[in-house]
Amino acid sequence: MRKFLIVAAAAAAFTAGAASAQDVTTTSAETANTSNTSFRGFRLEGNAGGDRFQSQGQHNDKFGYGATIGFDGMIGQRIVVGPEATYWNADGGNENCTGVSNGTVCHKSFEEFGVGVRAGYLVTPRALVFGKGGWVTNEQRKRFDTTAAGQQSFYDHVNTTGYQVGGGVEYTVVEGRLPVYANAQYVYSQYNDHTSRQRIMGGIGVRFK
Repeated sequence: MRKFLIVAAAAAAFTAGAASAQDVTTTSAETANTSNTSFRGFRLEGNAGGDRFQSQGQHNDKFGYGATIGFDGMIGQRIVVGPEATYWNADGGNENCTGVSNGTVCHKSFEEFGVGVRAGYLVTPRALVFGKGGWVTNEQRKRFDTTAAGQQSFYDHVNTTGYQVGGGVEYTVVEGRLPVYANAQYVYSQYNDHTSRQRIMGGIGVRFK
């Protein structure tokens, strides 16, 4: 009986040691994998997708395009965070026109520039889920075309500011010295003149590690 207890204790100790070694090996492997992620350094990407400009209770949908430049750093093994700057424009501008009793009022949005911060979580070393937010400025044109005799039309350019929020997913397609990645994201911009913009877009970019 005594010999059996000694053998059982030795077996239990060996099993516990093996399990502990397995956990350490697995944890070390996961750490090594996330440490080798390409989500670091400067990035440059091109964007394209659908643009919806909303004003005067109306909206209009067009194709849009833009670009993003940013920098990503790591916090721990899973958190990616960094600043970014963005550019966006609908093809030829995006305009809403509303008929009134004496003519037509049109509100048109042109270029948008933004600066903000993006933060995400590494699901795998090659896949990131992220959110973003920041400040934007948008060039707009307001125009009134009158049909009434003796009444003047007017035309005015303005620059309005506001905030932007969004989120999406990103995946490293090609690894190496210059990793290539693709993403899909939704972005909402709210301007201070009670107009807004929504866009669903994709992006393709390269990282400079």
